[in-house]
Amino acid sequence: MLGGTEFAGRAVVEAALGRGWEVTVLNRGLHQLPDGVRALRGDRTAPDGLAALAEADGDWDVVVDTWSAAPRAVHESARLLRGRAGRYVYVSSCSVYAWPSPAGYDESAPLVEGAEPDAEATDYARDKRGAEIAVVDAFGTERSVLVRAGLILGPYENIGRLPWWLGRIARGGPVLAPGPRELPLQYVDVRDMAEWILGAAERELSGPYNLVSPQGHATMGALLDACVDVTGSHAELRWVDPEVVLDAGIAPWTQLPVWVPVGSDMHDSLHSGDVSRAVETGLTCRPVEETVADTWAWLQGIGGTAPVRAGRPPVGLDPVVEAKVLGL
Repeated sequence: MLGGTEFAGRAVVEAALGRGWEVTVLNRGLHQLPDGVRALRGDRTAPDGLAALAEADGDWDVVVDTWSAAPRAVHESARLLRGRAGRYVYVSSCSVYAWPSPAGYDESAPLVEGAEPDAEATDYARDKRGAEIAVVDAFGTERSVLVRAGLILGPYENIGRLPWWLGRIARGGPVLAPGPRELPLQYVDVRDMAEWILGAAERELSGPYNLVSPQGHATMGALLDACVDVTGSHAELRWVDPEVVLDAGIAPWTQLPVWVPVGSDMHDSLHSGDVSRAVETGLTCRPVEETVADTWAWLQGIGGTAPVRAGRPPVGLDPVVEAKVLGL
């Protein structure tokens, strides 16, 4: 595991340990690792950042990589490991598809252009696509798995989307709930993604996979209802038409996390993908109520404030703006 202490990487490490696997982790040592993990120290942004990995004894059945910056770092690690690992799983993103993706797009949809495997950091979409190219370049199509994840939720989230909704609803009072209530969502619980990744390695899968829940696995209403239930708050969800939200200048996805208006390019790209290939190869998705409850329990266990990955923009709606739209 390259990384392994935050969100997706941590979920993969815990799932692998839960299966009784032997796990080696290469990271900078900034966070505590679970017991039973073999720790190697290295900073992939440094000139000699892979030295500990190069000098380590042994081979590996599978490498899992969640890198989200310069593709060059992925290319270097993949080339180093291609003779010592059986398969390379890269956690990519549905952002690698050319924007906008049509509703129902599958893994054959057009990809962003201009991505290079040895590039320095550019933008998120090209960085992720460049890293995909880097993995396939080193391991070939038959020994690489490209996990094109969409919205990822669950415990350890360091983006702030579900934690923001939980915190807002826990405060109670009237809550701006962006409609429609029946808006279909696609997301994946980070633990379900981790289990699918390990299963993909066991079954020796290869190629790209869109990895989120089937469309309609949950709705905006079900998500926010679950937040009300688990927090035990007296929050009042006030459902507001999308046109009213947009006319107020509120940005979908960032100021109102998870939500994007139905019928928009954003909804087609983020909540309307074809995930049949992942489902047919073992993806199972737990109920939204479980994801929300476990995220709330994790937040309570760490004092109520979720960590935020460095460099990520803040998410959430200004209370003054919310009150104005609700006429309070």
